Amino acid sequence: MKAKAIGIMVIVIGIIMILITSLDLKTTEKVADLGPVQINKQENHPIHWSPIIGIVLIVGGIVIIVTDKNKT
Repeated sequence: MKAKAIGIMVIVIGIIMILITSLDLKTTEKVADLGPVQINKQENHPIHWSPIIGIVLIVGGIVIIVTDKNKT
């Protein structure tokens, strides 16, 4: 039962990685602090991945589920 749940989770993560192929992380950095006046700089840090990784995860999840069924 545990392997089946892990397989389903891997498949769901794979589907999400196919649908969403990038994330943008934003960080705020303090540039200057002049008493009551603060100057902040916001930077975007994009993270991109290939949809092929999602396909590999889906196939891996299916393999986990199938091998679990063979053991029982």
